[in-house]
Amino acid sequence: MTALTDTVSLIDMNLDTAYAAVVTEIGRTDNKSSLLLAFNGAVLAGLASVADHDLPPVTKVFGALAVLALGVAAVLLLLVVRPRLGGNDRASFPYWARLDDDEIRACMDGDTRAARIRVLSAIAVRKFTHLRRAVDLSLAALALLALAATSLAL
Repeated sequence: MTALTDTVSLIDMNLDTAYAAVVTEIGRTDNKSSLLLAFNGAVLAGLASVADHDLPPVTKVFGALAVLALGVAAVLLLLVVRPRLGGNDRASFPYWARLDDDEIRACMDGDTRAARIRVLSAIAVRKFTHLRRAVDLSLAALALLALAATSLAL
């Protein structure tokens, strides 16, 4: 093999590896989001069961803040799993769905892996950002619930 062939083979291998890694990361965010949505839903259901109890004002404030944090976390988690169907990035199925057969063939005239990696990486970063914020809010809600429980004991 020549040095050029070795370089092209290495680039091909790296593009394939990067594409597979990004697709895997997107799947991981969806799985984590689903688990956190279930957890937050269970906590919210538990809080709803005590909503009609006569609780001290401090406990109610901490509980209300926890519900707010869990609600915002749930919205962020829903944004993680919400399908992305827009865009004119020319490297994803929503764009290709608007094309006819000949236009799709024209788009495939060349290696599109780098463009697909770029598009999917942007999606993965957005998903992970929402997921991270949702985890932070869920943890804050748990801390607020701990304060609410502590205020009951006082």
